[in-house]
Amino acid sequence: MEAGTISQLVQPTKVPSSSLSNFSSKCSMCCQRTRLMPTYHSAHGVREKNYDEREITVLSSEPTIKKNSVLGGLSLHRPVHKRDIVGKTSCSVGLYTFPGSTVESSLLTTEEKIGVLLLNLGGPDTLRDVQPFLFNLFADPDIIRLPRLFRFLQRPLAQLISVLRAPKSKEGYAAIGGGSPLRKITDEQASSLKMALETKEVLANVYVAMRYWHPFTEEVVHQIKRDGITKLVVLPLYPQYSISTTGSSVRALQNIFKDDSYLSRLPVAIIESWYKRQGYIKSMANLIEEELHNFPKPEEVMVFFSAHGVPVSYVEDAGDPYRDQMEECIFLIMKELKARGINNDHTLAYQSRVGPVQWLKPYTDEVLVDLGQKGLKSLLAVPVSFVSEHIETLEEIDMEYKELALESGIENWGRVPALNCTSSFITDLADAVIEALPSTMAMSTSTGTEEEVDNDPMQYFIKMLFGSLLAFVFLFSPKMVSAFKNIL
Repeated sequence: MEAGTISQLVQPTKVPSSSLSNFSSKCSMCCQRTRLMPTYHSAHGVREKNYDEREITVLSSEPTIKKNSVLGGLSLHRPVHKRDIVGKTSCSVGLYTFPGSTVESSLLTTEEKIGVLLLNLGGPDTLRDVQPFLFNLFADPDIIRLPRLFRFLQRPLAQLISVLRAPKSKEGYAAIGGGSPLRKITDEQASSLKMALETKEVLANVYVAMRYWHPFTEEVVHQIKRDGITKLVVLPLYPQYSISTTGSSVRALQNIFKDDSYLSRLPVAIIESWYKRQGYIKSMANLIEEELHNFPKPEEVMVFFSAHGVPVSYVEDAGDPYRDQMEECIFLIMKELKARGINNDHTLAYQSRVGPVQWLKPYTDEVLVDLGQKGLKSLLAVPVSFVSEHIETLEEIDMEYKELALESGIENWGRVPALNCTSSFITDLADAVIEALPSTMAMSTSTGTEEEVDNDPMQYFIKMLFGSLLAFVFLFSPKMVSAFKNIL
């Protein structure tokens, strides 16, 4: 079987609508004020449950919202029961630390108990975690989108890909310190967000949930239930919506909520994209402007936006708005820079492609080579789809792409840091949460897709037999294994 076979199996389902040591200091800044506007989509994702409560992070306050406060007079009356706290130890800023990095504020509530759930990708904490992390990633049907007939291949295929890809991925994580910094940074963002909300008179428990590694979404949702949260704002840390990021995380939440009597009634607001917000746009422009000043001739620098790619089929066949949102985002950032008198040339390219299928173009590596060959001497890389430092900024951009750019003739290289805990960015997220609170309602469990139903047992048996034969050929063909080694 040829390498292109996997591209025939991976078919989309239609849906509606610089270094590791440098990022730490950027995650402890205080917050200042800006604004946000949510949009809404629907998509899906499933992952095997794996509970480990020691990994859950909670930044918690017992929230009280006063009438005529920042929520514009929203009246909240539900009582919240006080819970006993076991095993706490004092730490700074009025918080308490619990075993397993669970943190709770000493502030008490008299009315509504608000929760904020931050969603992110997750990453392996150690090199031993790389292969199981990759398995969770590729077992997600929003990452490898198999037709219904072949869905039973999802986990075997994920196992095969993760085993073959793990050695190369381990090299990348080893180069940035032996693990992903994403968990640490996201915890710091949660802490900063909690404090920003408190300055706006909104007290909330802030939770961190990862899609493919600890703390898994399932674990954190059960913690939210135990804490008696009565209103929840879900904030994916992806500025632009994609079915493979925000969509997958939202679908995972839907799957958890739909069968639980408490969670299915819990008022929830989901902020599914926020790339248009002035706070985000201005924060990105601030970082770009600051980095441009480090070049000997700032006006000659090409502003090079590098976004994470997705397969073209997601956009063209499944209706993913990611490309359109990304292009609009770049337009808004450059418009803000031009308003400041910064008129540098810019371009957008997509990184991190995997496998034989066509991904969004142009590709970052190819554009860098082309720019260097055309005589460009100064370039500023901007990781536009990432709000936290992780392997794709610290290793892929800072190491691989920098080396490629210098080899191609670019002499002056710079890279804008991820937003991390930049104060204007965190304050804008706090404003987003506040604006979303009045729109909370019970989460819809609709997936936006129609599942095929097998009413004919004989037809179902034939399909499964045919699928099993294909699976045997697919998984055990020497050509297939060889092809995977080449593409991964």
